Amino acid sequence: MMKRQRRQQEIVALLGEGNFRGIGDLAQSLAVSEETIRRELRVLEASGAVVRAHGAVRLAKVETEGSFAARLQRHADAKQRIAAASVPFVADGQTLYLDASTTGHFVARALRDHKRLTVITNAVGVAAELGGRNENRVLLAGGELDYEYRACFDTTARDYLALFTPSLAILSVESVNLDHGFSDYHAGEAAVSRMMIARSRRTMIVADRSKFDRHGTVQIAPLNGVAMLVTDQPLTPAYAEGLAGVEVVIA
Repeated sequence: MMKRQRRQQEIVALLGEGNFRGIGDLAQSLAVSEETIRRELRVLEASGAVVRAHGAVRLAKVETEGSFAARLQRHADAKQRIAAASVPFVADGQTLYLDASTTGHFVARALRDHKRLTVITNAVGVAAELGGRNENRVLLAGGELDYEYRACFDTTARDYLALFTPSLAILSVESVNLDHGFSDYHAGEAAVSRMMIARSRRTMIVADRSKFDRHGTVQIAPLNGVAMLVTDQPLTPAYAEGLAGVEVVIA
């Protein structure tokens, strides 16, 4: 299973964004048969990660976020580096909020050796990664489950999360934009993120370079409205100016 997941990640990486490539080209690049490529593409197509047409394939256009499984595979290497760079800022015994993003999921995995954490989350995957380990406490918001995000964003979830004041909130976003700051596509996720930024003593945004210069739908915070940004590539001069006063860590 792990070999297949790795191969699917390699296919996504080869496709880049928006470019069609032939089945034979992918098979040659990965040194596998065309039938193997077709089998993996059937899985990726079912998850919404790719689009096939006449013997060729490309990544699905990122107009919305797509399913959690598809997003988990996008830019996975960058997200893992960002997660590894963020965990030194989390202390054993700390109380933190982790969001339902795929980057947040990678952060949860990277935190598995930490001890006595109190983790507040609305994400089933985060709870599964950190619950029952090293004396961690996991406080999971309930409500109606959004199956694509594997998380709860409704009024029940927000009312529960509003009870807490974590020392650190770790969030990702779908857009980092000079004009609109940090924003998202999912209105429920954005509402939860805004609330947890307001209730936390410190906020860390974890976002890879693909999120920059995109246009989100719902604003979460202005660029100077958070304490830290962890990303995977150096900032352009314009973003360095816009993020003046924000601690920036390059993974």
